[in-house]
Amino acid sequence: MKFPAFRSLITPIAALVVGSVLVACNSNGNAGFPQIASPPPFDYADGEELRSRMHQLAFELQRLDTTLMLENSGGFVTQEQVVDSLENIERIGGLLRDGDMSMRHVFLRDDMENFLLTARTARMGAEANPPRYYQAGRVSGACLNCHRINS
Repeated sequence: MKFPAFRSLITPIAALVVGSVLVACNSNGNAGFPQIASPPPFDYADGEELRSRMHQLAFELQRLDTTLMLENSGGFVTQEQVVDSLENIERIGGLLRDGDMSMRHVFLRDDMENFLLTARTARMGAEANPPRYYQAGRVSGACLNCHRINS
């Protein structure tokens, strides 16, 4: 019958050990477990910056498409309108490529340079005399192609 007496002695000791471990784990000072290494900073990107820039880019692409449709239907379109849209597209695309969002979104890093090359070629064609707008029509297609691949 010594076994129940032994059990009654173990229960308070076990409670004391478990309590000590819990206090050590929850301590805020240096008395707790030592920090082996500092965790790397982790930035939770909510994507708001990306969405904002992408919306700006989409607006400029829509403006370019509307301008080119006017030109194709015989409407009055100035060379300056097309070049202005393409310059804005290049500027916004450059911000997307160079921003820290491109580090979190691999497709921006990999595909934006190709998109910018298409936009730059289109702008140079639109600036020519007489203007050539063929490449300008391909700018939206390059954007859609990247989204289709990365969706």
